[in-house]
Amino acid sequence: DLPDNIKQVLDQDEKVSQLAEGLYQKKSLLVMGRGYSYATCLEGALKIKELTYMHSEGILAGELKYGPLALVDDAMPMILVITRDPVYTKCMNSLLQVTARGGQPILICEQNDEETKAMSPNFLEIPHTVDCLQGILSVIPMQMLSYHMA
Repeated sequence: DLPDNIKQVLDQDEKVSQLAEGLYQKKSLLVMGRGYSYATCLEGALKIKELTYMHSEGILAGELKYGPLALVDDAMPMILVITRDPVYTKCMNSLLQVTARGGQPILICEQNDEETKAMSPNFLEIPHTVDCLQGILSVIPMQMLSYHMA
């Protein structure tokens, strides 16, 4: 099941490449998540730094109000990992704060999650799996994005 899920994520390569075209000339990129997704965001931000030499930070979405929110506007590129896990509602609150300030994050969300996808025109879908494996699927789009940005 996991290999098939990974293949589904990899099949979005063309969409990831298109998103990378809008990011590779930016100076900075914020990657946000919460719960299990936070570690994934740290890894994704590190991969972006390593491959693109761009400033990138992994941010705990719950800490958004304590500084990072001041950076949010329509010019600051962001990625938000938001899956249907126990912290989904809190992540949606962070997403609402970001969009209220003009932010247009790229969402990494689960397939068929129409509520989340409606929040941004830019999203990448990952299959739903158990919480402890979700990070494997969530980090792949960020690795692909890093590759295409480089």
